[in-house]
Amino acid sequence: MKFPRISDIASTSVVYISIEESISDALNTMLKYNHRNVVVTDKSSFKILTVIDILDAQERGISLDSPLSMLNLSVIPVISKDKNVLDTLSYLNESIEYICVLNRDGSLYGIVTHTDITSNIDPDTLMDNYKLTDYLKLNRRMKWVDKDEILSNLLKDMIQSAFDNAIIVDNMKPIGILTTKDIIRLIKTDINIETKIYEHMSSPVEVIDKNASIREALEFVKKKHYKRVIVVDDEGKLSGIITQKELISLTYSRWSILMKEYQEELAELNHILESKNKEYEMKASIDPLTGLYNRYKFSELYLSAYKTMTQRYNDMSLIMMDIDFFKKINDTYGHNMGDIALEKISKTLLESLRDIDIICRWGGEEFIVLLPTVNIQNAFTIAQKLRTNIEKLSIKPIKHISASFGISQVKEGDTMQSAIDRADKALYLAKNSGRNCVKTEFDK
Repeated sequence: MKFPRISDIASTSVVYISIEESISDALNTMLKYNHRNVVVTDKSSFKILTVIDILDAQERGISLDSPLSMLNLSVIPVISKDKNVLDTLSYLNESIEYICVLNRDGSLYGIVTHTDITSNIDPDTLMDNYKLTDYLKLNRRMKWVDKDEILSNLLKDMIQSAFDNAIIVDNMKPIGILTTKDIIRLIKTDINIETKIYEHMSSPVEVIDKNASIREALEFVKKKHYKRVIVVDDEGKLSGIITQKELISLTYSRWSILMKEYQEELAELNHILESKNKEYEMKASIDPLTGLYNRYKFSELYLSAYKTMTQRYNDMSLIMMDIDFFKKINDTYGHNMGDIALEKISKTLLESLRDIDIICRWGGEEFIVLLPTVNIQNAFTIAQKLRTNIEKLSIKPIKHISASFGISQVKEGDTMQSAIDRADKALYLAKNSGRNCVKTEFDK
């Protein structure tokens, strides 16, 4: 099995413009070539102009006739055309989805995008039992708004939060999408932005079921040439989103197995793998925002803790925690402030618990704590301490923050899911009891 070199997959038909040209010239270039971004050449570096940059310029009163040098454009990372496609893995955490490919003399050879990388992953290398439902990123990777939202409000939010697209929903069912191409058209035609979003969205929007495998999702983005997959549940409601970048990252572990099976490639790839294995193992285990374990690592640690519990006849309890009214915090103070709240609460959990306790960000504003050697009565006391410590937090400008807790006693014969389900029911009871309280699976 041969992994292609960058020169084999790069697009050499690059649309670019000098940084001395005007913003209006760049916008016309984007429209002419039907591109949502354009490369900007600036002496020895390469930059990227996005629709968000143009919106931000208008927001700050910068004329479209101004030169591109007036804008603070992001620099595109570069890579030699002689490198292996695996060398692009180190760029997957970059916010920019492009990599400039250079000749040996430093001149521009072409561009590699996440689409190019995706197109060179063989779907047969993916494990079919990896399901999308395990990898959804509902809060941090996307923007979704109701169809009756006013367009100007969305555009302001996109500038502040750096979203370059938005899913339009009706009763949480995706009915359309507003992309960068739509925004380019709106800017150029001077549309009235004090109108409802559904009047300007692209519709219909194509979705994929949350029970689809990673392989099916990858084939979907290849076929449709999409940057992301919009995922819905069994009722057709928005379940989350997974990007090309995440799909590529998920294939890494499977790639490692395949590489070991092909001795001819080992000499070339060993130096890449040795430097990346530890890094990717850590990234696969840790939630990047909070630094806590993610649900995949938690599943592994739960099995180990459960085995110890049964062998030593110890107690063990599980706490499920949810930040109260977190959506209102995001809506009122913005997603950046919501992220700060998540980080501070995570730090409080770490400082309040023992080293042997297993703390996980389960998803969104939901957390799970596994307490080895702790019975449910002591778990209740611990949860009350966590609740009090969170309520004491000062996270300005948020006026008040609290959390609700549900507890289950892990029993011999429990699966992880059955223990979580009982804690989740207790959490539901806590929410229905006014929130900012602790309930156990034995409460009514």
